[in-house]
Amino acid sequence: MIQFVLLFSRQGKVRLTKWYSPYTQKERSKVIRELSGVILSRGPKLCNFVEWRGLKVVYKRYASLYFCMCIDQEDNELEVLEIIHHYVEILDRYFGSVCELDLIFNFHKAYYVLDELLIAGELQESSKKTVARQIAAQDSLVEAAKEQASSISNIISQATK
Repeated sequence: MIQFVLLFSRQGKVRLTKWYSPYTQKERSKVIRELSGVILSRGPKLCNFVEWRGLKVVYKRYASLYFCMCIDQEDNELEVLEIIHHYVEILDRYFGSVCELDLIFNFHKAYYVLDELLIAGELQESSKKTVARQIAAQDSLVEAAKEQASSISNIISQATK
């Protein structure tokens, strides 16, 4: 099971976190500080797996972002590496060549993609097409809600004149 997901930049700035195990806010801050320090200090030629506190951390760097997932000791690291790559491919398809700014300004969409992919720390959907369809459906619902809110505010402003 995936314990948590972290995305951070080369400067150590956190861009996304998702916790599937209970951690207090203080523990979360300590974990982020500790893991980002460990991963950022590793050389580029070293493997993408780190043993940490009786768990394993699997990470992969894409451009200026590190995608990290912490898993149980008995879980398969290569499978998690594939999940990370799968997530990046879906983000890439959705944003059209994803970059750090996409995650900063559209973090809610990155979370939504992650929630479509993983539920309770387990892979939920392996089909990129299915995830893309779900995201498109969510986007159309959001647009419809915005249009409805806009028309309601227009009606209210007309009525108050």
